[in-house]
Amino acid sequence: MQALVLDGINQPVQLREVPTPQPGPGQVLVRLHAAALNHRDVWIQKGQYAGLKFPIILGSDGAGSVTEIGEGADESLRGQAVIINPGHNWGDNPAAQGRDFSILGLPQDGTFADYVCVPARYVQPKPAHLSYEQAAALPLGGATAYRALFTRAALQPGERVLISGVGGGVALLALQMAVAAGAEVWVTSSSEEKIEKAVALGAKGGISYKTEKWPVELTKQAGGGFHVLVDSAAGPGFGDLIDAATPGGRIVFYGATHGNIPTLVARKVFWNQLSLLGSSMGTEQDFAGLLRFFDEHQLVPIVDEMFPLAEGEAALRRMDEGQQFGKLVLKIND
Repeated sequence: MQALVLDGINQPVQLREVPTPQPGPGQVLVRLHAAALNHRDVWIQKGQYAGLKFPIILGSDGAGSVTEIGEGADESLRGQAVIINPGHNWGDNPAAQGRDFSILGLPQDGTFADYVCVPARYVQPKPAHLSYEQAAALPLGGATAYRALFTRAALQPGERVLISGVGGGVALLALQMAVAAGAEVWVTSSSEEKIEKAVALGAKGGISYKTEKWPVELTKQAGGGFHVLVDSAAGPGFGDLIDAATPGGRIVFYGATHGNIPTLVARKVFWNQLSLLGSSMGTEQDFAGLLRFFDEHQLVPIVDEMFPLAEGEAALRRMDEGQQFGKLVLKIND
């Protein structure tokens, strides 16, 4: 089979012929029709991720059809159109992942290939209203956004929601789900064009996070502070989120792309009864809830651009630039 192989830190991925994996006990072989990129892939390529090993086939997100069944796996899966849950071995505690938790694409070879082997429990029927390319755009980002909004922040209809840095895959999926859940959603971005696109998807409005004292202006526009704030950046700007939260608000963050939080005004947190909630990926129950939600509301993930598998390195460079609005998808097999 053909696969995009990463041989080391700061190396370009190389399209090459590698052996097709064979499903072991309890596994299935999925012929991939599409895979999607995540920032995780770029961080691994740059050596900014734990547990590195090379060579590795990157890719956490994928959708395709089951072609082979390993011993003990459900034979009825053969031929099914499936979407892959990239979060494996969460563990018995739904509150937090265990030590054996892993994400497809490192340490296990991932979805930037013609085929991938995964345990049968981690494939689910592809939502019928989604193409393979759209379905591939959903798993990692969707599970992260779903858990952040509903499992961790317990979003309720009618609440005001702020999503920072709109344009990336997780933020857009959170926007789509929050709007569908009946929330009033506002966004921040450094790009006016991305804010306008977010409004077209149902956001009430937004503001550039480069605006001085933007929380004052945005809470005025929104008619009050925000009940739920969803963030991937952390870093020096985290204090603005605290200022934008309404008393009793919940700030849920799933990343730290701008680094650690340098200062935290504790008095604002405790006096305003704020909750700071860390979140990452999701349980199998979160993934099932995500698929039910997308099916119930007939939501479609936003795809920014599609690339053939042979142009995977170009797709990674576009991801690294951070200019996309939505997911970057690799078309693999028809």
